[in-house]
This record gives sequence, C-alpha cells and structure tokens, in this order.
Amino acid sequence: MVKISVDLDKCQGYANCVVASPDVFDLSDNGKVDLLQTRIADRDVAEVEEAVRSCPAAALSMTEED
Repeated sequence: MVKISVDLDKCQGYANCVVASPDVFDLSDNGKVDLLQTRIADRDVAEVEEAVRSCPAAALSMTEED
C-alpha cells in the first residue's frame, strides 16, 4: 500500500491532482488540496502517481508502506 502526503505550504491550488485523481484529491474552501484518502490501494497507484507528477508546486509525495 502507498501513503500520500501533502505539503500545504507548497500547495498553490492548481488542482492538477484533482483532475488526475478526483477520488483522492479535492480542493478545500481555502483553495488548497484536500486529501480524500491517505492510503492508496495498489490498483490506484498509477493514477495517483500521475497526480503527484502533475503538481507544478511539488506539494505531493508518495511513500511505500509495509
């Protein structure tokens, strides 16, 4: 399983992650990313990887969990 985290200080609210993976990411009322899930099932990893790569502010990261 993969864990997602966000650095809200870096987030600029571009919403590229929301477009790439709307089941995992959303924008909060303050215009920053809101994680709908923090742990990602193996079947969804490719979609979330694309969302992480698409963030122009590099505010998202993924780590493997045991």
